Amino acid sequence: MSITTTDPIADMLSRLRNAIAVNKTEVNLPHSKIKESVAKLLSDNGFIQGVSVSGTGVAKSLKLTISADGTSPITEIVRLSTPGRRHYVGVNDIPIVKRGRGIVVLSTSKGIMTGTEASKQRIGGELICRVY
Repeated sequence: MSITTTDPIADMLSRLRNAIAVNKTEVNLPHSKIKESVAKLLSDNGFIQGVSVSGTGVAKSLKLTISADGTSPITEIVRLSTPGRRHYVGVNDIPIVKRGRGIVVLSTSKGIMTGTEASKQRIGGELICRVY
Protein backbone atom coordinates (compact mmCIF):
# COMPACT_ATOMS: atom_id res chain seq x y z
CA MET A 1 0.00 0.00 0.00
CA SER A 2 1.34 3.37 -1.01
CA ILE A 3 0.69 6.46 1.07
CA THR A 4 0.74 9.62 -1.03
CA THR A 5 0.65 13.11 0.35
CA THR A 6 0.12 16.44 -1.32
CA ASP A 7 2.94 18.05 0.66
CA PRO A 8 5.85 15.66 1.25
CA ILE A 9 7.99 18.28 3.02
CA ALA A 10 5.23 18.97 5.55
CA ASP A 11 4.94 15.21 6.06
CA MET A 12 8.69 14.98 6.76
CA LEU A 13 8.55 17.87 9.24
CA SER A 14 5.51 16.36 11.00
CA ARG A 15 7.22 12.97 11.32
CA LEU A 16 10.31 14.70 12.74
CA ARG A 17 8.21 16.81 15.14
CA ASN A 18 6.26 13.74 16.33
CA ALA A 19 9.43 11.68 16.84
CA ILE A 20 10.97 14.47 18.92
CA ALA A 21 7.80 14.68 21.04
CA VAL A 22 8.08 10.99 22.04
CA ASN A 23 11.92 11.04 22.39
CA LYS A 24 12.68 8.76 19.43
CA THR A 25 16.28 8.61 18.24
CA GLU A 26 15.61 8.19 14.51
CA VAL A 27 12.94 8.62 11.83
CA ASN A 28 12.45 6.63 8.60
CA LEU A 29 10.57 8.19 5.69
CA PRO A 30 10.26 7.90 1.91
CA HIS A 31 13.13 9.47 -0.04
CA SER A 32 13.08 12.48 -2.32
CA LYS A 33 15.85 14.85 -3.38
CA ILE A 34 14.30 17.89 -1.74
CA LYS A 35 13.72 16.07 1.56
CA GLU A 36 17.32 14.88 1.51
CA SER A 37 18.54 18.46 0.86
CA VAL A 38 16.48 19.88 3.73
CA ALA A 39 17.64 17.07 6.06
CA LYS A 40 21.30 17.69 5.15
CA LEU A 41 20.85 21.40 5.95
CA LEU A 42 19.38 20.48 9.34
CA SER A 43 22.32 18.13 9.93
CA ASP A 44 24.91 20.72 8.85
CA ASN A 45 23.42 23.27 11.24
CA GLY A 46 23.37 20.86 14.20
CA PHE A 47 19.62 20.30 14.51
CA ILE A 48 19.86 16.56 13.74
CA GLN A 49 22.87 14.25 13.97
CA GLY A 50 22.81 12.39 10.68
CA VAL A 51 21.13 11.62 7.38
CA SER A 52 21.44 8.36 5.46
CA VAL A 53 19.81 6.97 2.33
CA SER A 54 19.09 3.26 1.94
CA GLY A 55 17.57 1.18 -0.82
CA THR A 56 17.45 1.73 -4.55
CA GLY A 57 14.92 3.00 -7.05
CA VAL A 58 11.36 3.35 -5.78
CA ALA A 59 12.19 1.62 -2.50
CA LYS A 60 14.65 4.32 -1.36
CA SER A 61 14.18 5.56 2.17
CA LEU A 62 15.65 8.38 4.19
CA LYS A 63 16.80 7.78 7.77
CA LEU A 64 17.19 10.83 10.01
CA THR A 65 19.13 10.34 13.24
CA ILE A 66 17.80 12.87 15.73
CA SER A 67 20.16 12.15 18.62
CA ALA A 68 21.74 9.27 20.48
CA ASP A 69 19.97 9.89 23.79
CA GLY A 70 16.51 10.97 22.58
CA THR A 71 16.91 14.69 23.28
CA SER A 72 16.83 17.16 20.42
CA PRO A 73 18.01 20.74 19.94
CA ILE A 74 14.86 21.39 17.88
CA THR A 75 12.28 23.34 19.87
CA GLU A 76 10.08 24.37 16.96
CA ILE A 77 9.90 23.33 13.30
CA VAL A 78 7.25 25.00 11.12
CA ARG A 79 6.36 24.71 7.42
CA LEU A 80 6.07 28.22 5.95
CA SER A 81 5.16 27.75 2.29
CA THR A 82 2.45 25.25 1.38
CA PRO A 83 1.21 23.99 -2.00
CA GLY A 84 -1.90 26.15 -1.66
CA ARG A 85 -0.12 29.26 -0.39
CA ARG A 86 3.42 29.77 -1.60
CA HIS A 87 5.54 32.29 0.30
CA TYR A 88 8.31 33.97 -1.69
CA VAL A 89 10.75 36.54 -0.31
CA GLY A 90 13.33 38.83 -1.79
CA VAL A 91 16.83 39.08 -0.41
CA ASN A 92 15.91 42.05 1.81
CA ASP A 93 12.89 40.27 3.30
CA ILE A 94 14.55 36.99 4.43
CA PRO A 95 13.49 36.55 8.08
CA ILE A 96 15.92 36.15 10.97
CA VAL A 97 14.78 33.44 13.39
CA LYS A 98 15.14 34.07 17.14
CA ARG A 99 17.89 36.67 16.63
CA GLY A 100 20.06 34.25 14.67
CA ARG A 101 19.74 31.17 16.90
CA GLY A 102 17.41 29.44 14.44
CA ILE A 103 17.42 29.03 10.67
CA VAL A 104 15.03 29.50 7.82
CA VAL A 105 15.33 27.14 4.84
CA LEU A 106 14.85 28.58 1.34
CA SER A 107 14.49 27.04 -2.09
CA THR A 108 16.41 29.33 -4.45
CA SER A 109 17.49 29.24 -8.06
CA LYS A 110 20.86 27.94 -6.80
CA GLY A 111 19.37 25.14 -4.69
CA ILE A 112 18.18 24.61 -1.12
CA MET A 113 20.02 26.80 1.41
CA THR A 114 19.64 28.62 4.71
CA GLY A 115 18.56 32.24 4.93
CA THR A 116 22.04 33.44 5.88
CA GLU A 117 23.61 31.69 2.86
CA ALA A 118 20.96 33.20 0.58
CA SER A 119 21.62 36.66 2.04
CA LYS A 120 25.35 36.30 1.44
CA GLN A 121 24.74 35.25 -2.17
CA ARG A 122 22.15 38.07 -2.56
CA ILE A 123 19.29 35.86 -3.80
CA GLY A 124 15.72 35.33 -2.57
CA GLY A 125 13.40 32.38 -3.00
CA GLU A 126 10.57 30.33 -1.56
CA LEU A 127 10.50 29.90 2.23
CA ILE A 128 10.32 26.19 3.04
CA CYS A 129 10.50 26.03 6.82
CA ARG A 130 11.64 27.72 10.02
CA VAL A 131 13.63 25.75 12.61
CA TYR A 132 14.53 26.81 16.14
